[in-house]
Amino acid sequence: MKIMSRERIELYKKCYPVGTRIQLDHMGNDPCPVKSGEKGTVFAVDDLGTLHCKFDNGRSLGICPEVDLFHKITEQTETEDISPKMSM
Repeated sequence: MKIMSRERIELYKKCYPVGTRIQLDHMGNDPCPVKSGEKGTVFAVDDLGTLHCKFDNGRSLGICPEVDLFHKITEQTETEDISPKMSM
């Protein structure tokens, strides 16, 4: 397991504050992954750099920025059809 630098963790906390909307493009090695395309809201970024999200489907799960693929969404793009950035 690679340990994230303090600077990188602080950058994630700054870039993804509480309330930030994200869309999951692909989840790594989670045994019960959230489906690609699901949207959620960040409710915390912990001291390991994990983004904790409450997804619109009712699930809550930590997103690992160095493993999982996701992107920030805005109110404008939420109303548009967003295709995943990566096809699996």
